[in-house]
Amino acid sequence: MGLAREPLPEGTVLWEPSPERVRSANVTRYLAWLARERGLHFDGYHDLQRWSASELEAFWGSLWDWLGIRADGGPEPVLAERRMPGARWFPNVRLSYAEHALARADGGLALVYRREDGLAETLTYAELRRAVGAVAAGLAELGVGRGDRVAAFLPNLPETVIAFLATASLGAVWSSCSPDLGPRSVADRFRQIEPKVLLAVDGYLYGGNRFERGDVVARIQAALPTLEATVYVSRLGRAARPPGGPVRTLPWEALLANEAPLACERVPFDHPLWILFSSGTTGPPKSLVHGHGGVLLEHLKSNVLRHDLGAGDTLLWFTTTSWMMWNVLVSGLLVGSTVLLYDGSPSYPSLDALWAFAADARASVVGAGAPFLTACQRAGLAPGERFDLGSLRVLGSTAAPLPAEGYRWVYERVKEDVLLDSASGGTEVACPFVGGSPVLPVYAGELAARCLGVAAAAYDERGRPVACEPGELVITEPMPSMPVSLWNDPGGSRYRESYFERFPGVWHHGDLITFTERGSCVIGGRSDATIKRAGVRMGSGEFYPVVEALRSVVDSLVVDTAGRLWLFVQLVPGAELDAELEAEIRATVREELSPRHQPDAIVAVPGVPRTLNGKKLEVPVRRILMGADPGQVVDREAMANPETLPFFVALAGSSGASS
Repeated sequence: MGLAREPLPEGTVLWEPSPERVRSANVTRYLAWLARERGLHFDGYHDLQRWSASELEAFWGSLWDWLGIRADGGPEPVLAERRMPGARWFPNVRLSYAEHALARADGGLALVYRREDGLAETLTYAELRRAVGAVAAGLAELGVGRGDRVAAFLPNLPETVIAFLATASLGAVWSSCSPDLGPRSVADRFRQIEPKVLLAVDGYLYGGNRFERGDVVARIQAALPTLEATVYVSRLGRAARPPGGPVRTLPWEALLANEAPLACERVPFDHPLWILFSSGTTGPPKSLVHGHGGVLLEHLKSNVLRHDLGAGDTLLWFTTTSWMMWNVLVSGLLVGSTVLLYDGSPSYPSLDALWAFAADARASVVGAGAPFLTACQRAGLAPGERFDLGSLRVLGSTAAPLPAEGYRWVYERVKEDVLLDSASGGTEVACPFVGGSPVLPVYAGELAARCLGVAAAAYDERGRPVACEPGELVITEPMPSMPVSLWNDPGGSRYRESYFERFPGVWHHGDLITFTERGSCVIGGRSDATIKRAGVRMGSGEFYPVVEALRSVVDSLVVDTAGRLWLFVQLVPGAELDAELEAEIRATVREELSPRHQPDAIVAVPGVPRTLNGKKLEVPVRRILMGADPGQVVDREAMANPETLPFFVALAGSSGASS
């Protein structure tokens, strides 16, 4: 059984940018502009980052000018009220996200769509502008205006992007859910925001199977009393109609039939652009409202300075429309890039499907959840050998920490000259707090740096900054993309309780993080899943790369139930958790982690419960094992693999599970 190979130590340098890459990077151009236009000089990225996170008005004001933001009104003051919550950014301007996303109007490719069965479509920027103008006019005829909500039950389609931009151009508010969510999960989200129009698909393909959603749409309609119209997108060859009901229903083609020029309404900086939802796996999902200006600035900053994206580049990120990475994917349009939309399973007809699309479309930036990259590693894939990935400059990884062995696989099997951008942030801010940079090295198992403009720190339990040890991830200064509010939260009480109650005036994110002396960091999992033994705290995320490096272990989950430490392991087919393997696991934990953190019980499980975005459900499993009602702590419809949950429910019902 033993280790597959010698473990790769965290912090090993795996990639360094060439001098040419550093010279050509947009962040280098920005540094030169700051010196020339502002008289500001910085000693590299980390020096720039410290300034950007402390001198907020100067940093974001300079970006406004350097990026050439189109707006009515002047950018001064940049930050009228510097506090959290309640920061007021650029109060005198009016702008439009859609206007910036559609600024390019030529025949260059805007969208390239591929479905898992090979169906392909393309849309130029000129065609996209025409379609957005037509659909905006159609939505207006349905009564959609500034501030109204448009809800979408759609997969990752060109129609979804068109409808989003049309909604934004009207000053209306967008929100989307992927059709793989169950009707209750969708209703729990959309009912909160009281949409006027619903866009829905008749069905979708996934893993070679057809899933018709007509009946689900009917149930969603019945749960939304404010709904005035439903627009159907047919993707299974016929538009499935919900039976009866008073809601007006019309096909997507009826919206496209309008002939209307694009007109983007400019709105205040913090006017709602979209509403994103928290996972909803531990209670009712929070409705996070983001503004036009904050998202625009943050996504431009990230695309330009972090990924060097521009016209002529292509961006592919595997995501569903329920995950905020879909919103990040669409933001490639802000810089004139081609956005690649993949619809279906990334492992159908084989685990190479996403890599094949990236190669065919000459992708510059490719991203996915860390669990997908880990799955490719464990399957022995070598995408760099099978496909031409010559255009690939950046490989993004998020949703969960990527173990050091995953880093090694990327540089051995994908491409040796690529920026592996492992990043961590949240739906709450629609962006990362920490991640990579084209001018910094990549260290195995680590995230390279704090992102520009982000005052990220680690606090101990008393709210004191700590370095080189695990602490609570906090943000000590406002960010433009922080939520404008939570929907229907009068006075902001729920918003304050969610993020500012632990440390007043400081954003508490709920992750454990360790910052190194060189400015990189390691995410240690959710802080509410922290394991404390003999006064030593350890994040759950520290266990996984160690345990999952064992040849027999496919996946793992660690939870602490009031002092009883459980380690659950999913084994490779044919393997058995016998005395020899258990002894090996214990020895590995003792030697690689800590003798204090030996599990009290090691249990083989059929699978590890995960969200639709691939995150492990540590806290819900912990609460179930401690006696909580499973129906109150986890929404099965919001899980990727609900069939794994009964094992833990049964374990909780057995004697001694929580003691």
